[in-house]
Amino acid sequence: MKHVILGAGPAGVIAAETIRKHAPADEIVIVGDEPEAPYSRMAIPYLLMGRVGEPGTYLRQDPQHYEKLRIGLRRARAKELDTDKRTVALDDGSQLGFDTLLIATGSSPIRPPIRGIDLPGVHPCWTLEDARAIMRLAGKGARVLQMGAGFIGCIIMEALAERGVQLTVVEMGDRMVPRMMGPTAGGMIRDWCEAKGVTVHTGTRVEAIETEAPLRVRLSNGSHVAADLVISATGVKPAIGFLENSGVTCLLGVLTDEHMQTNVAGIYAAGDCAEAFDVATGKTIVSAIQPNAADQAHVAALNMVGRRARLKGVTQINVLDTLGLISTSFGDWQGVPGGDHVELTDRVANRHLSLQFKGDRMVGCNSVGWTEHVGVMRGLVEGEVRLGPWKDKLLADPTQLMEAYLARAQAQDAHAHLPRR
Repeated sequence: MKHVILGAGPAGVIAAETIRKHAPADEIVIVGDEPEAPYSRMAIPYLLMGRVGEPGTYLRQDPQHYEKLRIGLRRARAKELDTDKRTVALDDGSQLGFDTLLIATGSSPIRPPIRGIDLPGVHPCWTLEDARAIMRLAGKGARVLQMGAGFIGCIIMEALAERGVQLTVVEMGDRMVPRMMGPTAGGMIRDWCEAKGVTVHTGTRVEAIETEAPLRVRLSNGSHVAADLVISATGVKPAIGFLENSGVTCLLGVLTDEHMQTNVAGIYAAGDCAEAFDVATGKTIVSAIQPNAADQAHVAALNMVGRRARLKGVTQINVLDTLGLISTSFGDWQGVPGGDHVELTDRVANRHLSLQFKGDRMVGCNSVGWTEHVGVMRGLVEGEVRLGPWKDKLLADPTQLMEAYLARAQAQDAHAHLPRR
């Protein structure tokens, strides 16, 4: 059997290692389009901070790791998939045949349609090559403008602040982290950042980058900002363009079933490019976080070698450290139609809690500054714990999360193990 894996990120590497464990004689090839050894994009902020060197971003530290496991590494980009011939056309002009295929191509940065986006000194922050360019320009005191204050943008912002730059952040949404945080929480994060010396423009767009050396950035609020570096962190999208006309069904991402298989037998997807079924919400979603990539890759790989495995669900969890302020988002944090909710806010202490309910289950939540409840919130949401009378207690006092969890989750677990008649 020949297994081809498109993508050299965490999903691709975990899948290859899982296949090798269960199929010692099979052929495995990972196709990655960057010249470096397979690495984690989540480590790039630590590289920018100087906490690790480039080798510290590599997924496996032994230079001979892949050779020892007889996993081939191919430097190329997939251009076209022929599902009938079971081949992938690569950008080096070659074709690669396969018996099973894993699509783990991840995401690519969204390139905003802004005049001047191609000027020198304007960069995304997605690859090691991007990181090298940013480190050259983002020295202490450098003027840096960052477009985007979403989850990825806030992580980059943390690294830039540690480098000692003069930072301006421009976010189109009406608050920071708008896809993770409600208005109160997002506003509190903005206030926190501004107190730390970051200039934040929300509800604002970059309209043009007009000149270079220095860059002159025109904003939709009428102001202009001079910058030595502009970073585009306006979001990402699944890197699945090569699947057009392939017959593989794609919605936002590559649509998969509970086995991570696509609509084409023997072709699977995992990671940031995969759209998987989430048991908690009953929807298919793309949830681009590394724990999901690892789980999906493991399930896909087992099925690729004939060992039936099912994905238990998609983890909807974000934990963010923004200049020292911890915020979290779980499940349906915006709430559901007909559901109940409760909020508690202490702006002086920079603490905020928002709980969302459907019936007597907590289906989502937001928090700012409530670090002691992170595990409990995740457990209540992902465990679909029936709260019973504890729902009303939480509506009256949302700080009783730990007590509710101990009272109801343990009872639910005990009931699940009782023998059935």
